Amino acid sequence: MIEKKTAYWKDLADYDLETAEAMFQTKRWLYVAFMCHQAIEKMLKSYWCATREDNPPFIHNHKRIASDCGLYEQMDNGQRDFLETITTFNIEARYPEQKEELFKMLSPNTCRELIDHTKQLMQWITERL
Repeated sequence: MIEKKTAYWKDLADYDLETAEAMFQTKRWLYVAFMCHQAIEKMLKSYWCATREDNPPFIHNHKRIASDCGLYEQMDNGQRDFLETITTFNIEARYPEQKEELFKMLSPNTCRELIDHTKQLMQWITERL
């Protein structure tokens, strides 16, 4: 059962990363960032299922999920900084005034970096599953 839940979340994370790439190709920068956020969240939940018996919480705070399953302590400072950065792209924070601020932060280069960092962190987590 644990393996099935772990695979479920990992498959969703992989799908979201593929979607981020598709959004990059269509220059939908805000959605690149959001899908990277989603991919990391689901990878963290995959790790949660691999290491805990309970279900992951219905929250979107990457740091809290990673901390509560013991993964945050294993991360280096760059990975922790990335978690903080990517958490800002949660769709719940996209009120009109915040959406404009997020748009200003995103460019093709920034989005490529988000995708690359997302891939790296997902790989790092996969190696620990």
